[in-house]
Amino acid sequence: MLHRMRRPAALSFLLLFLTTTYVIAAFRPVQQSFTVGEILDLGESFPHFLRNYLSLTADIADLPISRSTEFSSQFQMSAPGKFRARVTLNGVVPLRTVIVNIQPVLEVYPGGHAIGVLMHARGVIIVDHIDVTDEDGSTRSPAKQAGLSAGDVITVINGRPAANEQVVKKMVEQAGKEGRSVTLEVKRNEKTMHFSIKPVFCRSARCYRIGLLIRDSTAGVGTLTFYDPATRKYGALGHIVTDAANPGPMELSEGRIIEAFIQGIRPGQRGRPGEKVGVFAQSSSLSGSIQINTQYGIFGKLENLPSHPLCPEPIPVALAHQVKQGNAVMLTVVDGKRLERFEIEITRVNALAGSGRKDVIIKVTDPRLLRATGGIVQGMSGSPIIQNGKLAAAVTHVFISNPERGYGIFAERMLRECGLLQVQKEAKLYSLTGDVSSKACCNIPNLIVKT
Repeated sequence: MLHRMRRPAALSFLLLFLTTTYVIAAFRPVQQSFTVGEILDLGESFPHFLRNYLSLTADIADLPISRSTEFSSQFQMSAPGKFRARVTLNGVVPLRTVIVNIQPVLEVYPGGHAIGVLMHARGVIIVDHIDVTDEDGSTRSPAKQAGLSAGDVITVINGRPAANEQVVKKMVEQAGKEGRSVTLEVKRNEKTMHFSIKPVFCRSARCYRIGLLIRDSTAGVGTLTFYDPATRKYGALGHIVTDAANPGPMELSEGRIIEAFIQGIRPGQRGRPGEKVGVFAQSSSLSGSIQINTQYGIFGKLENLPSHPLCPEPIPVALAHQVKQGNAVMLTVVDGKRLERFEIEITRVNALAGSGRKDVIIKVTDPRLLRATGGIVQGMSGSPIIQNGKLAAAVTHVFISNPERGYGIFAERMLRECGLLQVQKEAKLYSLTGDVSSKACCNIPNLIVKT
């Protein structure tokens, strides 16, 4: 009896599951972006035997509300825009609803230049505690006893903005001489906290201290990803800048990039990432401001446009769905200021990745780069990846267990983050035409994509 009841229940559950899956797939809109002139095939993901029976209806802004246009599942747009489309079976059974974003073909210069990144925090960062030896010879850290932690950011001291280390030291010394406590406003993650600490006169340093090691800036070496000659906007690194003491985003007071000179390479090994060793260039043709620091990189404006020995003209930016598994090239600097291209392979494309850190997985295949660096090293973050003549992605992280491999972020994400990719509100529909060939980057081969 129980067995007989289980069978109808299982069939009912399966029917409910299939119905729910169908309703979600057919009526819940998904977003897809394409470029002007690109051939759109919204039936690409359906089984081949269904392809001849698919049709598509689209709500175009300049058509009457009561009408829609019906056509093949393949078509081409000649203007930027945004519209809703529905793929149906024989024009009757709905299969998928898509919000189609048509982007203009955006062209930028790829980067690859080594840059020094200098960022001043909004406040001062607590790096560690230190013990203070008072006049009686006893040692303690008043800040540690009060509850301050490494990674906290002091934003206000005694009612004044904690603009830099000198301000904090001056206020602590003044409060100590007057025999009173310092009041601190501190940011810890997203919380604001308040502390009151009485300075101690340090016997060895002959000044008042509260037992903290602090700093107000961070500096490092990275790579420029792209720059737009019209707006002078640039993107670099492909990931957020954090401080070693604080894993959260570093809030900017001000920041700058400047061209770096790579003095040497510490090659990567399994379990130990390598790094570029560089210094800020004394005279630089590349410099600019850092305006925002986000999970997709740092962005700002260049004060002057650098020359590009490999690409004298801008190249198109690939949208995420245009990036495929297969051969590509990476631009970066491993010696001095000399910009070079190296062969890599995109081994995996994670089109549904949410954070952007793992959009693509790459493998270094160029013997020259493997001999020089062992693969991906720190300082390569932001190195542009070019595939089929388009800026496809940027290097972000190395595999600690295998330095020949690393992660990358879609270039599309970075371009959207700095406002260079925007969607128009209207679009016009055009019939299917011939394929539009991409513009190849000068001196970089138009590599064949593996399918």
